[in-house]
Amino acid sequence: MISRAVATLILIYALGYAWFAVFLPRPADDRRTDAIVVLTGGGARMKRGLDLLQRDRAERLLISGVARTVRPRELAAAYHVDQALFDCCIDLGREAVDTRSNAEETGRWLKEHKFNSVRLVTTDWHMTRARFELSRQIGGDVVLIGDAVPSNPSFTELFTEYNKYLLRRAAVLVGI
Repeated sequence: MISRAVATLILIYALGYAWFAVFLPRPADDRRTDAIVVLTGGGARMKRGLDLLQRDRAERLLISGVARTVRPRELAAAYHVDQALFDCCIDLGREAVDTRSNAEETGRWLKEHKFNSVRLVTTDWHMTRARFELSRQIGGDVVLIGDAVPSNPSFTELFTEYNKYLLRRAAVLVGI
C-alpha cells in the first residue's frame, strides 16, 4: 500500500515536471497596461520591457532587483535608450534580492502609484513562480499580465525552477 502511494506521488511529480517543461508561458499580446515590471536576471527581459515602454504600452516601468551600484545613465547607455525616458518613466527597485522580494517590492510600487494593471516581464521558465509571488502581493486589486521572454533553458534550470516553485507553493500552504 505504501509503495503504491509513493509510486503515485512520484508519477504525479514527474507528470507535473513534464507539464511545467513543455508548456512554458508565452509572450503576451501587445495590449496596454498602466505599468510594466521587469525582473532583473536577463538582458532579453530588459530589452522587452524597454521596447514596450518606448512603444507607449505603459506609462511607467519598474526594474526590480537592480544592484545599488548601477546608475540609470549606465542602463540607458547599455540598452541604447534615451536618458529622458529613464528620468520620466523608469524606476529602479534596489531592494529585491530574489523572486519573493521582487514581488514585495513590486507590490509596494504598484500601490504607491495606484496602478490598476501591470505587465510582468521575466523569462519563460521563471514566469510561473514570479507570477505566483506577485499575485500573492497584489491579490485581485491589480490586473496581472504575464509576458514571458522566450529562452532555451537547460534541463537543470527547468528542474531547479520546478522544485523552487513546488517548495514555495508548499511553504504558502503551511503558512510560511
